[in-house]
Amino acid sequence: MVSRTVLLDAGPLGMATNPNRSPSNLACTRWLQELIAAGIRVLVPEIADYEVRRELLRAKKSRGVAKLDALASSVGYLPLTTAAVRKAAELWAEARQQGHPTASDQSLDADVLLAGQALTLGSEVVIATTNVGHLSRFVAAEEWHVIRVV
Repeated sequence: MVSRTVLLDAGPLGMATNPNRSPSNLACTRWLQELIAAGIRVLVPEIADYEVRRELLRAKKSRGVAKLDALASSVGYLPLTTAAVRKAAELWAEARQQGHPTASDQSLDADVLLAGQALTLGSEVVIATTNVGHLSRFVAAEEWHVIRVV
């Protein structure tokens, strides 16, 4: 069953906005279109946008940036908030206290920031990702292709 809100992690966000029409990118784009057509709320989290955008800018891929902007405008954008960042800090500290960090101590750790964003939205949220391992420790997360319209 698909949750009411799907947040796109950097993996599927990058695939869905990549101008390269590879089979995996096309499959991800079709999947995203199915969710939207079914009325599933899909959001682009600011931290995932940052992860994808920084690489597009570095590589001077203006078409990719334009597609990223268009997707965020069409489905919705979830900005980082104080509540999300504070929740992420709690998750970061707890993971280290338990001996299970998701990134190095010097890393910004986008996974806990994304989890913090998801947790501020409530219980009917799933993160569509290519990295279930780290995220599922904090919040509902599934490989993007597993999330289906029922």
